Amino acid sequence: MLKTVTHFTGKRVTHKQLHQWKNLPGFNDDWKLSTAWVQSLGGKQQYDEIKYKFLEIYWGADGNGYVNREKWLLRLPALRRLAKKADLGIFTGRVWDEMNHTLDRCKTRAYFRSIVTAEDVSRTKPDPEGLLKVLNGRPPQSAIYLGDNVDDALAAKAAGVPFVGILRRRSDERRERIGTLKELGALTILGDVNELEGWLSSRKPVRPRA
Repeated sequence: MLKTVTHFTGKRVTHKQLHQWKNLPGFNDDWKLSTAWVQSLGGKQQYDEIKYKFLEIYWGADGNGYVNREKWLLRLPALRRLAKKADLGIFTGRVWDEMNHTLDRCKTRAYFRSIVTAEDVSRTKPDPEGLLKVLNGRPPQSAIYLGDNVDDALAAKAAGVPFVGILRRRSDERRERIGTLKELGALTILGDVNELEGWLSSRKPVRPRA
């Protein structure tokens, strides 16, 4: 995204500025965020042109762009254990081309019972439509939604699903968003998604009220 903004504006932009944008609601969509950012710096380009350049950089001219630098953060043994204990689902602001590429490259598709992308909903995050599709009638309180941005927390809150934030320690995103995610009701803010199993095992079971 930084390269996209710089391409159109000629200005140096930083990760800290990126996370300041992501601290605002409505910017889970990287294409929309890039457009707003470019225009805020005086660029006259419109959404379609900016999206085209973003995708060109993301996929790369030879198919070896930034998409292949992405890492699957949750270790596979932990993912396997969690998939045996619960129905795992994904609600993402990505489109299917990106989602399929990641799932196939990382060999993780089989662990998820339900996957909802931006193309499967009429209203994207922070609207809860996608989360409700993943729930498929299950009680919202029976689930936990993991996310790292404001739109994730807002969608979870609107759906009535408990939310857990994931923000790397000593990072710009943690400094920028930890307070907002807590205000939006996050049960906890983990520093790494690989801490999830330990956090789940430490939780006291919820007893039904008499």
